[in-house]
Amino acid sequence: MRQTGAVNLIGTSAAINELKAEIEFVARSDSKVLITGESGVGKEVVAQAIGELSGRAQNAFVPVNCAGIPETLLESELFGHVKGSFTGAYRDRPGKLEMASNGTIFLDEIGEMTLRMQGLLLRFCETGEIQRVGAERVVMAPNVRVIAATNKNLKELVSQGQFREDLFYRLNVIHLVVPPLRERREDIPALIDHFVKNFTSAGANGNGHRNGNGNGGNGDGHGAERTIVRSISPEAIAALCQYNWPGNVRQLENVLERLTVTGRHEVITVDGLPVEIRSPLDMGARPRRERRRTVADELFRKLTNEGESFWAAVYPLYINREITRRDVRDLVRKGLEEARGSYKIVLRLFNMEPRDYKRFLNFLRKHDCQLPFKEYRQ
Repeated sequence: MRQTGAVNLIGTSAAINELKAEIEFVARSDSKVLITGESGVGKEVVAQAIGELSGRAQNAFVPVNCAGIPETLLESELFGHVKGSFTGAYRDRPGKLEMASNGTIFLDEIGEMTLRMQGLLLRFCETGEIQRVGAERVVMAPNVRVIAATNKNLKELVSQGQFREDLFYRLNVIHLVVPPLRERREDIPALIDHFVKNFTSAGANGNGHRNGNGNGGNGDGHGAERTIVRSISPEAIAALCQYNWPGNVRQLENVLERLTVTGRHEVITVDGLPVEIRSPLDMGARPRRERRRTVADELFRKLTNEGESFWAAVYPLYINREITRRDVRDLVRKGLEEARGSYKIVLRLFNMEPRDYKRFLNFLRKHDCQLPFKEYRQ
């Protein structure tokens, strides 16, 4: 990883400048770091900045999402496994901790770890020992720096018996707090400019923003998405700055991606903004009739505002019969309305990887939840 010599965090507010200074100071040491902050504030960006500015910049930076992997798989992901240790273990495989030798491992959403996994991680933090799943011997992972992050209050989890106190103090050597976007609104115009430039240049090149792989057609009548959007009006920027952004920078990024992909004019105006953002401006202009929120509304909010994945926030509820087929169909309908009929954009809205496209459509077909897309193209 290339050492940049400066923290690449966008913004000039007092809060973000203070955080940049802390990152530069922390990067000089090899101490463990705990990064906290609300969902979507950019905790991984902070961790990457520490890695890039440190003496480990030329070595591996290995991120692991502790919330997105079941316990049995997480143990193998972190510590590795030996051939034949479980079904599908066809060869020896090193874990992420070994891959991060002389570099940095970033444990995102550490508060989601089970107590058993916390114990295994604690032993590694204390001794540096790694025992692959199914192995009889332990090996040493040389010189790995541990950076952890969470959007939860670990002290509260400790008091509730859900997080080990000894691990908390082991990780909480240096504590960095990433401020929510609503506390640094003066940075929003710079973030808007950054994201819009990224999305419009990606669209002009015919590439998807997030994967940049230039995949061809997606089966719903589109190839790579292109955009005619070039800028956002000052009035729309003002509205974006007034919004509270419960999903923080990630939500802002998702909203701007939707606007640039689905926009029909070169300049995005206030009328083109999502209703939840422009509604405070409309309240004085015309009365609005209250509508009871549905299950699909709440799920859509979790996916688009809070950055949760369809596979984590929706799929388990449906498989466990906590929501109905109608709820999923209503959710897909809302996604298609927002994406103007493109299932590829729905995939992005619902925070899934491009490789999940066929899996997502197969799931919808199997459970009779796939809706015709053409009517949403109008």
